Amino acid sequence: MEDQLDMADKKVLVEVVKMAQKRGMSGAKGAWKDFLNSYDKQLGASLSDPSRRSKEVLAAFLKTFTDENDLKLFAKVIQCHSNRALTELFKEESPQHKSPEQRLVRLTLEHPQYPSEYSFPSYEEEWVVIKLKKKSKVMRSTNLVAVDCEMVLCEDGTEACVRVCVVDRNLKVKLNEFVNPGKAIADYRTEITGIAAADLDGVKCSLSDVQTSMKKLLSHGTILVGHSLNNDLQALKLDHARVIDTSYIFKYSDAPFQRKPSLNNLCKSVLGYEVREKGAPHNCLDDACAAMKLVLAVVERGCDTNIPCLHDVPDSEVAKLLLHRIPRIVPIGELHRAMPGEFRVEPKPSKNARGDTYSALAVFSSMEEAHRVYESLEGTLEKDSFGRSQKVITFHLSTGTEANLCVRETMHDNSLGQLLKKRAAEMLDSGELKKLKASKIGEIEVAAVNQCTDHLKEIERLKEELRQKDLQIVNRCEDHSKEIERLKHELSQKDLEISVLHKIVQQHKEKELRRKSKKF
Repeated sequence: MEDQLDMADKKVLVEVVKMAQKRGMSGAKGAWKDFLNSYDKQLGASLSDPSRRSKEVLAAFLKTFTDENDLKLFAKVIQCHSNRALTELFKEESPQHKSPEQRLVRLTLEHPQYPSEYSFPSYEEEWVVIKLKKKSKVMRSTNLVAVDCEMVLCEDGTEACVRVCVVDRNLKVKLNEFVNPGKAIADYRTEITGIAAADLDGVKCSLSDVQTSMKKLLSHGTILVGHSLNNDLQALKLDHARVIDTSYIFKYSDAPFQRKPSLNNLCKSVLGYEVREKGAPHNCLDDACAAMKLVLAVVERGCDTNIPCLHDVPDSEVAKLLLHRIPRIVPIGELHRAMPGEFRVEPKPSKNARGDTYSALAVFSSMEEAHRVYESLEGTLEKDSFGRSQKVITFHLSTGTEANLCVRETMHDNSLGQLLKKRAAEMLDSGELKKLKASKIGEIEVAAVNQCTDHLKEIERLKEELRQKDLQIVNRCEDHSKEIERLKHELSQKDLEISVLHKIVQQHKEKELRRKSKKF
C-alpha cells in the first residue's frame, strides 16, 4: 500500500483524505486534524484543506492506517482512479489502431449519457472494482462476455439481483445462477422477471459468489457486453471500465440520442427476430445471448448501427413521467428504485451543470401504464410553478439512505391530440354524440358566453387596477421630486452657512496674528 500511495497522483490522495474525513476515519495518529497537529508543529490543523497540503503530507497521513478494511478501501479508490486514467488514455488513441471490439468500447465511453449512467458508488463496502492493468495486451483485448440480470424489490426498499447469466462470444454459457439476496423480498415482479418464490428455494449462491466469478471472467481486459448494462452492473455492485452497451452503440435514425432502442426492437431490426413475445417475461439467458449477437453483427458483419424507427410502439402511445428535483448525489441508475413498473430513464440536459439537482424522464410503453404507475405512487400532492399537479415521493437508495424527488405526468408531443381524436372517434362510433340534445348544446354555448363576459370584466378590472397603480407611481415620483428639490435647497443653505463660518474663522485668525505681532 505504501508504494501505491507514493506513486498516486496528488488529486487521488486528496480524494482519499477527504473521504477519510467524511467517514470519520482515524489512523495511528488520530484523524486528519489530529495528525496535522502532531506532524506540522508550525501550522498544525490551521491549514486543514487537503488540496492545499503537499503530496508528502497527504501520503504520510494515509500511511498511519493499518486496519485491513481501511487499506482495502484506499486501494479501491486508487484503483478506480487508475481505471479512469487508463480509460481516458484509451479514448485518446487513434481509432485506426483499434479493433472493431475496441471501437465499440470507445463508442460506449463517448456516449453523452455514459458519465451520468455509469457513475457508481464504487467505494461502498459491497462493491467490487475490476482492476485494469497498464499492459497493452490487456487494453487491446478482444475477449467478449455478455451479461444480463434479473432484479426483485426487497422489503427494505432496495433492489437485489436474483439471477445472472453470462455467455461468451460463442454463446457458450459461462455463468447461469439464481442468487440468494440475503434479505426479505417484497415483490418478485414475476410478470417481468419470470421468477417466483419457488425458484429461490434452497439457493445458496450469494452476490459475493457471483462477484468472484465475474472477476475471473473479466480478468486480462475482457470486455463486458450488455443492453443498458449500467443497470446490471448496479445490481451486481460491480465497476468495470471496459464495456460495450448495445443501447448506446445502436441508435434510431433521425431521433435524439436520449431515445435508446429496446433490446426487442434491436433484435427485430438487426437480427430479424423478437427476443420475446409481447407481454412475455424476461429471460436472462436469452437477453445475454441477444446482446452478444448484436455486438457480433457489428464486429463480424459490419452491420450498420443506425436503425430505422420501428412502430410496434407508436410515438403517440409512448408516455413519460417527468422526474425532477433529483439530488445530484443520486445516480441515474438508482431511479428505477423510485417507481414500480418497467420503464427506461432518459436524463434531461441540465441548464445549470453545477446545480444540486437534475431532471430525467421515465419512458413507459403506453400512456395507460404511465398513468397507472403515477396513480400508484404514494407521496405528497402539490402544484408546480405552473399550477400542474405533481407528487413528492421518498424512496430508498441501494445504500439504504432516503432520497426525495418530484414526479409529474407528461405526454409525448401530439399525444394529447391523438387521445382526443381517439376519444372522438369512439364517441362517433358508439353514437354518443347523437345523444347530445340541442338544448344541451345551447346551455353549453350560454355558459361559454357567460364565461367570456366574466373574463372581459376581469380584464377591465385589471386594467383599471393597473391605471390606479400607474397614478400612484406618478404621484410618488412627484413627491420624490419635491423632496429632492427641498433637500437641494437645504443643502445650498448649509453650504452658505459653512462659507460664512469659514470667513469668520479666517477673520478671527488674522486678528489673533495681529495682536501677537503688536506685543513683540
